Amino acid sequence: MAKLEIRNLRVAAGGKEILKGVSLTVSSGEVVVLMGPNGSGKSTLFQTIAGNPKYEVLDGDILLDGESIKDLPPEDRFARGVFVGFQSPVAVPEVRFAFMLQAMLNIRAGKKLTDPNPQALAQAQKIAAELGLKPDVFSRGVGVGFSGGEFKRAEVLQALLLRPKIVVLDEPDSGLDIDGIAAVGKAIMELSASGSGVLLSTHYARVLRFIKPTRVYVMAEGRVILEGDEGVIKRIEEVGYQNYFREIQKELAL
Repeated sequence: MAKLEIRNLRVAAGGKEILKGVSLTVSSGEVVVLMGPNGSGKSTLFQTIAGNPKYEVLDGDILLDGESIKDLPPEDRFARGVFVGFQSPVAVPEVRFAFMLQAMLNIRAGKKLTDPNPQALAQAQKIAAELGLKPDVFSRGVGVGFSGGEFKRAEVLQALLLRPKIVVLDEPDSGLDIDGIAAVGKAIMELSASGSGVLLSTHYARVLRFIKPTRVYVMAEGRVILEGDEGVIKRIEEVGYQNYFREIQKELAL
């Protein structure tokens, strides 16, 4: 069973400490939801898990199956089975989407980036159809002309094709209509059922129509302040973050 552990992680960017001792876990078959207002540190956490060098780990650790990966470069984390989809993916016009998928699979298999993999493309085309992506996406540069929804679908396609140990998705429901959320939600549950551990962030309870979270973490000001269930997501959508924080402060005071 695969397991990603974030242990007391403190992270700075641009000389400012953003994460102030974050701890959480996600294991094979789990769907773990991370919530929090804008600026709480969710995206910083995900960038740090991915290995973005702009984020400096001050203390704590990131463990995959009990081994630290916090000092590994991004490509090695990926090769070990950690896939991260970002809130604002970067377009790479010079690289065709089909080639990128082939290269990702070849990295995982220890092959050369340019080794042909026609079976992978056929499988990717099938997944794309299920996610509502048009066939021409494969001949376009990565992200070229992609809408926000296409970016999210394309990231989920990559995860379904790769079947990594751990899938980290930053707001995969952002920018999607209800059909898109349904397709992405179905894909997330498929990943979980196949053995991947999924960690995702969201602001909306609507995603609960399509996923069943194992647990929910809530972040604020660089810390995880609460662990709960899907009821937390529903309540936050009903009253907003600030009112919810007031509610739990009153409960803790009792």
